[in-house]
Amino acid sequence: MRRARGARRVAPVAAPRVYALLAAPRVCALLAALAVGFSACTSSPPYEQRAYVVRAGDTLFSIAWQHGVDQRDLARWNGIKNPDLIRVGQRLLLAPPGASSTQAGASKASAAAASTHGGAPAAGSSPAPKPSATKPEPALPNLPPPQWAWPVDGQVVTRFGSHEGIATGVGIGGRAGDPVRAAAAGRVVYAGSGLVGYGQLVIIKHNETYLTAYGYNSELLVMQGQDVARGQRIASMGLGPERQPRLHFEIRRNGVPVDPLQFFPGH
Repeated sequence: MRRARGARRVAPVAAPRVYALLAAPRVCALLAALAVGFSACTSSPPYEQRAYVVRAGDTLFSIAWQHGVDQRDLARWNGIKNPDLIRVGQRLLLAPPGASSTQAGASKASAAAASTHGGAPAAGSSPAPKPSATKPEPALPNLPPPQWAWPVDGQVVTRFGSHEGIATGVGIGGRAGDPVRAAAAGRVVYAGSGLVGYGQLVIIKHNETYLTAYGYNSELLVMQGQDVARGQRIASMGLGPERQPRLHFEIRRNGVPVDPLQFFPGH
């Protein structure tokens, strides 16, 4: 096909020259640096340390219980010598204090920049800071469990980890007003209705490792600080989810919920 008279001839794009330019070492390094910067700007915000702000009516024990940590750990992480002295508005760490997110981000950026220069740090830049050595966490007591007794006459209706109730324990069915008994001897460390979702609740400390909890009660028959025997009646069964008679029962080992049925193979 002939080119029309007067039409300008357009020179073809020199594709090989463009590819050669993009493949130049300096251009590759520049593009890599831009990619790192772009990903840093579009990535999710850095992880923030888990924390809780104390509200009216909170105790160190109730905060530890609600967040599945041991009260002794919570006190140590926050430098609390007297567990009875916390104030409304106080910010408590719910995990061991660690390196700040700013330091972590700076270390990642330095490593990414070094990789674009063949592993050598860029001129004029300082090496990434080394993480400071952290003091190992002291071991919590590892006492054997006590001799357990089933806390109420009834069968399991919701299992540990279920979404049909409080996932940190099991739900046991029965009849409203049925006696709720201590699963083992110990001392009552909580008796009240201040923990959201549990209704009227009793918590018993059996030793330095194990606690049990009994929720959804219609009435409590023990007081905080009272010693109880294995099988002693401590409460009356109340109504749980969907207004059905139920006991919420859980066992905690050093503050962490465990499946109670591992100690009751026949249920």
